[in-house]
Amino acid sequence: MLVGTAVLVLGLDLVSKALVVAKLMHRPPVKLPGGFLWLVHARNPGAAFSFAEGATVVFTAVAAIVIVVIVRTASKLRSTAWAISLGLVLGGAAGNLVDRLFRSPAPLRGWVVDWISLRSPDGRMLFPIFNLADSGIVCGGILAVLLALLGVEMDGSRGGRDEPAPAAAAPPLPPPGPVDPTPRDPGATGYVPSAGPTAGPTAGPTAGPTAAPTAAPTAGSAAGPTTGPAVPPPGPAVPPPGPAEPDAWRGWRPAPECGGRGG
Repeated sequence: MLVGTAVLVLGLDLVSKALVVAKLMHRPPVKLPGGFLWLVHARNPGAAFSFAEGATVVFTAVAAIVIVVIVRTASKLRSTAWAISLGLVLGGAAGNLVDRLFRSPAPLRGWVVDWISLRSPDGRMLFPIFNLADSGIVCGGILAVLLALLGVEMDGSRGGRDEPAPAAAAPPLPPPGPVDPTPRDPGATGYVPSAGPTAGPTAGPTAGPTAAPTAAPTAGSAAGPTTGPAVPPPGPAVPPPGPAEPDAWRGWRPAPECGGRGG
């Protein structure tokens, strides 16, 4: 794209200058319909738009440097817009450099042919006379400024903007532990689910046979309950037997007068 644009601008500039020299030299300006655009033959020893007319050699060197820099940059171009921009500048610089090298009055001091004039209908000049090469340089420069403001890089990427920081990755979850193979009875009274895959019930039954167990065993499946059912408290103590009764007293009963019947 860069080479094609530069060749197109250079070709149009050289052809137009050749026609102007052949048809308009030593002739009065030609006014086109509308009276705004005029065609005229003029020679310019300075830069674009007749700027700095006394520095012909300097602008010859500058044009050569610009061409070398653009050619060296061509290998890095990946953006079509930048290729068109630099192609316009390259073609315009090459077109004016040809005039400075080969036109009179001398090599490296040649005067550039200008032929486009913007004037009022009464013939008053509104803008310095220029040519197609000057137009290519100016248009390419404006396009380059716009691309730079938009952040378009020569490789086609967009720069000048802060990229959002990537979100921190969540820490990986720990692998699951071994599954407890011991069967559980969720319907049993006092069943407490395990807090982890390897932990079992936390306590055994603490009440007697008439009370329901209130907790599960403390160990996992490998350990049984740590306590059994509570033993009921003993009844009242039986008094020890008294001394043996003598045989002479056996069958004796208190006398009636003592409140009993005789034996």
